[in-house]
Amino acid sequence: MSQGFGGEAPHPHVQSAHRRPARFLVVIESAGVVVARLFLASREQVAEFDAGQEEVVQMMAGVAPVTGATGLEWDRALAGHTADERAAAEVYVLAL
Repeated sequence: MSQGFGGEAPHPHVQSAHRRPARFLVVIESAGVVVARLFLASREQVAEFDAGQEEVVQMMAGVAPVTGATGLEWDRALAGHTADERAAAEVYVLAL
């Protein structure tokens, strides 16, 4: 007879790889709304949220932005934005 008193024993923990850290924060206007988008170093988007949130301000603290995301490396990542939106975007390189 089991000593679990009717409760199932927990399953063993499975170790999985962690997601890589975000490297870029892009603050960009999209259809009149300012959004913040997080990207990996490969320019793969991992999150998008309202740029007015407190967390965005904390991520930007002490980091000087580069104005404009018009380079070829941003073409695929920001394909849904106009050239003017991309030119006005602020790109922050986050510390790892």
